[in-house]
Amino acid sequence: MKAVVRFSDRVPGDLAPNRLTAALEALRAAGTAIVDLTVSNPTRVGLRYPVDLLAPLGEAGGLRYEPQPFGLAEARAAVSADYARRGLAVAAGRIALTASTSEAYSLLFKLLCDPGDRVLVPRPSYPLFEHLSRLDAIDAVPYDLEYHGVWTIDLDSVRAAAAAGARALLLVSPNNPTGSLVGREDLEAVAAICDAEGMAIVGDEVFADYPLDPDSDRVSGVLAQDRVLTFALGGLSKSVGLPQVKLGWIAAGGPAGAVTDALARLEMVADTYLSVSTPVQLAAARLLERGAVVRRQIQDRIAANYSRLHELAAAHPACRALRAEGGWSAVIQVPATRSEEALVLDLLQRRQVLAHPGYFFDFPREAFLVVSLLPPEPVFADGVARLLAEADAPAA
Repeated sequence: MKAVVRFSDRVPGDLAPNRLTAALEALRAAGTAIVDLTVSNPTRVGLRYPVDLLAPLGEAGGLRYEPQPFGLAEARAAVSADYARRGLAVAAGRIALTASTSEAYSLLFKLLCDPGDRVLVPRPSYPLFEHLSRLDAIDAVPYDLEYHGVWTIDLDSVRAAAAAGARALLLVSPNNPTGSLVGREDLEAVAAICDAEGMAIVGDEVFADYPLDPDSDRVSGVLAQDRVLTFALGGLSKSVGLPQVKLGWIAAGGPAGAVTDALARLEMVADTYLSVSTPVQLAAARLLERGAVVRRQIQDRIAANYSRLHELAAAHPACRALRAEGGWSAVIQVPATRSEEALVLDLLQRRQVLAHPGYFFDFPREAFLVVSLLPPEPVFADGVARLLAEADAPAA
């Protein structure tokens, strides 16, 4: 008898779909029209992309291969110029190109962590961190965000998690799904903790181009402090709505000596993979420039939907749309008269609306729903109206 192949514990053993996924698949198989308030793909929400936007990818220069661990100089200069557009001075020599933000995390985990080490991740936040850390054989340990009219970092939870030992702290600003930006005091306090504990900061800023609150006085990014070794992540996927054009980046900041040492080691890691294609690097400057028309459409869409969400929620006193400062998502607090799982299933089956339950993002208590701000405005308004009606309705 042959031995059974054993798979890595880095990959989940149970891959069966959850109840929400199974219910959604059944409705779609039956041809039921669903209002999808979870859509996060900008290419599927009716935005107007210039038909020749990707033309630079086909230029003949892409036929020549000149591998560089951190990417071609002209592409890194293009990213540096894009930071300057946002008012940030980041030298091209401190930028490394990647195929995606997910790959950027993986490269940094390899740089900073040994198997079994820990990184601190925000809660609530996107569940991708659990999968990424597990694939790199490290542990993701949560620290908490608190909401009191605005989201802030629970610094005591950071101190407690850091005291148990960690190699890096992940900050997401704007956070997904809370839409929160890191506050100046919070960033300084977190940097002090990281300095004391020997941790680096990894700042995910992929939604930085999409503010929702013009009155926010939050910092422009994690590179606003230089007390500790810091990495800021971005990419074309969000900045110009091109998730299919695989280009992300890492920008390094902090004390000069630490940055030099980190980049020397990161260069070796990046050289092992050389994953970024030449055509996208050569096209980077033009994609960033010409993609601004898509970015403006996304900004207009999410601002309109965010405003409409608060108007609709105001007519349902039992529900509350939480304040967001940026990004593509919004959080709605709803009556906890049934579990979030029961609520999203009822919403899908009775109202034909798909929304995320709060537990998907590791909210510490119920009941919250998370919606995307990307759908076309009439679709969004219709879906949210149905959602609020179901949240106010008695359980089946």
